[in-house]
Amino acid sequence: MINKQGLWFVTLFSLIIVLGIYYVTVKDNKNLLAMPTSKQVNSEEVVETNESSVLVSLRVKDEEEMLQEMESLQTILLDNEASLQEKNDAYNSLQTLNANKGQEETLEKKIKEKFNLDSFIKIKNEQISVTIASKEHSNALANNIIRAIQEDYETKMYIVVKFQG
Repeated sequence: MINKQGLWFVTLFSLIIVLGIYYVTVKDNKNLLAMPTSKQVNSEEVVETNESSVLVSLRVKDEEEMLQEMESLQTILLDNEASLQEKNDAYNSLQTLNANKGQEETLEKKIKEKFNLDSFIKIKNEQISVTIASKEHSNALANNIIRAIQEDYETKMYIVVKFQG
């Protein structure tokens, strides 16, 4: 049975994860003011990174869906009428959501490091959907991305790579 401390821990941990992802994905002018401007930097080269609007919209949509699902699962956990099995299933689903979110972020970092591409990854059951922000549509690149992702899993995963340019 889930105790109140465990429930609060899951709730707060989920909130921290969501706020952390929000902080990373939302660009705020206040944070940019703390960064040195190009005049303050002695380097002649200024590098700007812009994430595709397609990836941003996918992330926002995914966050909204995740928050709605988490809220519904938390209402089940807090419901006095719900059976023990329903509460355990809801708790396990929350843990799976958090684990998948961590795996998605890890895979996005791996693609960024290995291929220098911005990506959005969605894991649902044994399906992994990868959206790449690139104008280059290469079958060889898609195969390399699929192989790089499959390396992290022992079981065979169904991986789909889409290019958005």
